[in-house]
Amino acid sequence: MSGTLLPLAVAGPLVAAGLTLAVGQRRVLSRVIALAMTAAILLLSALLLAHTSDGSVLTADLGGWPAGIAIVFAADTFSALMLTVTSLLTLVCLAFAMAADDDRHPLYLPLGLVLSAGVYGAFLTADLFNLFVLIEVMLVPSYALLTLTGGRRRVAAGRLYLTFNLMASTVFLGGLAMLYGVTGTVNLGELAGAANGSPLVALAGAVILVSMAAKAAVVPLHGWLPRTYPDASPAVTALFSGLLTKVGVYVIIRVYAVLYDGDPQYLWVILIAALVTMVVGVLGAVGEKSMRSILAFHMVSQIGYILLGLALFTTAGLAAAVFYLIQYVLVKAALLLCAGAVEVTYGTGRLDRIGGLARREPLLTAAFLTAALSLAGLPPLSGFIAKLTLLRATALESEYLAVGIAVAVSLLTLLSMIKIWSGVFAGNLTLPSRAPTPAGGSGSSTGGGGPDGTGESAATPRIRTTLLLPAVLLAAFSLGLGIGAEALLISAETAAEGLIDTTTWVSEVTGR
Repeated sequence: MSGTLLPLAVAGPLVAAGLTLAVGQRRVLSRVIALAMTAAILLLSALLLAHTSDGSVLTADLGGWPAGIAIVFAADTFSALMLTVTSLLTLVCLAFAMAADDDRHPLYLPLGLVLSAGVYGAFLTADLFNLFVLIEVMLVPSYALLTLTGGRRRVAAGRLYLTFNLMASTVFLGGLAMLYGVTGTVNLGELAGAANGSPLVALAGAVILVSMAAKAAVVPLHGWLPRTYPDASPAVTALFSGLLTKVGVYVIIRVYAVLYDGDPQYLWVILIAALVTMVVGVLGAVGEKSMRSILAFHMVSQIGYILLGLALFTTAGLAAAVFYLIQYVLVKAALLLCAGAVEVTYGTGRLDRIGGLARREPLLTAAFLTAALSLAGLPPLSGFIAKLTLLRATALESEYLAVGIAVAVSLLTLLSMIKIWSGVFAGNLTLPSRAPTPAGGSGSSTGGGGPDGTGESAATPRIRTTLLLPAVLLAAFSLGLGIGAEALLISAETAAEGLIDTTTWVSEVTGR
């Protein structure tokens, strides 16, 4: 397979975005274009993963410029894994948005495609300035998607989101300018190991890492996420959960592996950030009162587990971090899509306004339980394998305090999942006083069957299968990755070996 296909991961969605704009109000055609292009990127990602599974690296130089100036795209096992899982997530979230009728706005699908193009490019680029450009390509449509529909509260959330992310981008650009001023290049391959011999390069790299920590919602730079994501539409929240913060985490891992060459003298900083992020995130989740707000804080907490693997910087630790990252994207999105299906159908996700859905919505219940138990790390689900491998790698490095904190956070995670279960699924059926008719439905509906708003009547809506299938699909993937974890574990180990020894990646990127 030739590396010349790599730019298609960016160009394809951009072309598809233009086509969806061109077809205007023909929604069926727009949907076909968006889904077909995203499925094509998923296929391309799978092919890349197959061709890099032996540790090889595919590259493409854009623009015909000489080495050191050309914009370089590079795909190794790590980036191919990220492309595969994010394109799958994008496909599922677009399908959910269509089922929820979010794409009735003519800009929804084009914006989603442009956002995905920026994400795919960020995973592939080996040039830090190009990375900055692609992050901004992500930022603009993400802000528009967050505020596309909704009232004053959603606009306020969008304003906070945009302000914070623009600030983080400015910090990134400042670090990039420092790095270029000291080294004369922004090609990451040319910068391999440069931070080890120069305090100024290390400082510039630290500025870049801090900006990415802000975008990844690492504590104490996390406050923007739980104050913005729950106010987006359910489909947008699920899409953001697997794309935006994960780009930040990916860049942190890649830059530390290449620019710092895994220098052990700074790993204690990452370890502290990882543990604090775990604890603060899960404590925030325990105190929330709606499904999506609880899950938003868990996005913060779970980032800490991934950073813990980076803080070890061993093959076992990085392999566990990669495995954790891949399965977590799917599990978190499944939970958010379950919450989204409830909100779209019943008009609320607050734990004190709805209950007893276990008997009424068995498919939703199965999907939620599978994903929730996986997030908490119970066997035989993928979350159990991820946490087991991570805890084992941590224990091998004698970081027993970190092991204890990770286990305690897992127990609190389970507690917050039980909180959702008790509020939304267990007990007697309780529905909002006015549950909305699902998108695409007809007629009006009332909340409960009885005068007190509880019970059930023929007019009360049920969650449509098209709304549930995306969450069911992702929950099934979580179960599959738990039972058949070997394939992903092997790929994660290959990715980790490429991060420990970056020689092949650097050689292919620099052409030397």
